[in-house]
Amino acid sequence: MPIARATRRAAVRLGAAALAAALLAACGSGAPDGASDASGGDVTLTVDLFGSFGYKEAGLYAEYEKLHPGIKIKQTDTEDEQDYWKSLQTRLAGGGGLADVQGIEVGRIASVTQQQADRFEDLGRYGAGELKGQFAEAKWSAATTRDGRILGLGTDVGPEAMCYRRDLLEQAGLPTDREELARRWATWDGYLQLGRQYRAKAPGRSAWLDSVGSLFTIMIGQEKERYYDASGKLVYEDNPAVLAAWDAAARAAAAGLSAKLDQWSPQWNQAFAAGSFATIPCPAWMLGYIKGQAGEAGKGRWDIAKLPGGAGNWGGSYLAVPRAAQHKKEAYELIAWLTAPEQQAVLFEKQGNFPSSTGAIERVADAVDPYFSDAPIGRIFGDAAKAAPVQVLGVHDKNVADQITNALSEVERKGTDPAEAWSNAKAGVANVMG
Repeated sequence: MPIARATRRAAVRLGAAALAAALLAACGSGAPDGASDASGGDVTLTVDLFGSFGYKEAGLYAEYEKLHPGIKIKQTDTEDEQDYWKSLQTRLAGGGGLADVQGIEVGRIASVTQQQADRFEDLGRYGAGELKGQFAEAKWSAATTRDGRILGLGTDVGPEAMCYRRDLLEQAGLPTDREELARRWATWDGYLQLGRQYRAKAPGRSAWLDSVGSLFTIMIGQEKERYYDASGKLVYEDNPAVLAAWDAAARAAAAGLSAKLDQWSPQWNQAFAAGSFATIPCPAWMLGYIKGQAGEAGKGRWDIAKLPGGAGNWGGSYLAVPRAAQHKKEAYELIAWLTAPEQQAVLFEKQGNFPSSTGAIERVADAVDPYFSDAPIGRIFGDAAKAAPVQVLGVHDKNVADQITNALSEVERKGTDPAEAWSNAKAGVANVMG
């Protein structure tokens, strides 16, 4: 999808020496038996992703091709991750139509390591074990099987904040200073109270937030245990944290605070430019998305403040190489380069994707974003990343989350009673889990 490149004040510059070091690190190991070799001629690497990873927009593919004559990169995208995952499962089962590199959302990684490990390459065969020290321990361990196979390299993480429209809040008579807002909505009850004040004087037909589904998702991202406990038991039905987030989302719907937009829908995309909502819970990776949808006209109208209720994480991804990939060695070299600290830092500065590399996090600490009113994004998201809990991930994390947010959509768009919608969510979870 088209994403506008972010202007930036604290630009990360990649020198020739840094690039050469990254290249040598990525290419240091030989190919195991059966792996392809680029020495026989040009190689086209296929990369299949969902949402916005930002590599093309940040110029990283072009840079890699320049550094590796004979390598061409062809990327395909699916906007909705649910659609992407369903298609990927079909192709994994059939063994055909797979790309050399496949993106994996963090909510799916437990499924990969626990149920589909035989369908993905062990990147340790190519020397990935030497990269362990570059990543946060939680990010690394989530993609590693119990017997030590490394099935993916981490791209970004999703530390959370609150993005808001300064102009809309000002028109409604609310404060616009990010520090004052952080104090006013230090709790989720405070955030909903401000929402009710906004609704009373909302300019035009704008709402307080985009959807109650996004509210639920961001709140549950602040919890260590969500849908599964540490033993692997499914606990979402009785988890107080899940129930509290459901209740807050249902109250927001009842108070008319939502624009009733399904995230990732065409209507939701158009709403960024139209000013249809004043606030949106935003993990770091959403900054590039907002810029792409709101366009140049949105520059300076948006700002970012600390999230209500404390730090949390929403999203983050991995790059993996299927067993059926045609160019395994070259695919590994590409993803090792893309996820190296230098490239992760560039991606954050240009697109907003917050690094999972510890070295890259240090590089971007002082970054600000002119598009978001010079918000200190390095500090805001860096502090959130440090304070966010290490979450327990289960095999069906994403499936459970999707069923709950689908049910919340019924509450806000159809007026379904929350108790009935909760029953529908549980039935949906039982159905997708078989």
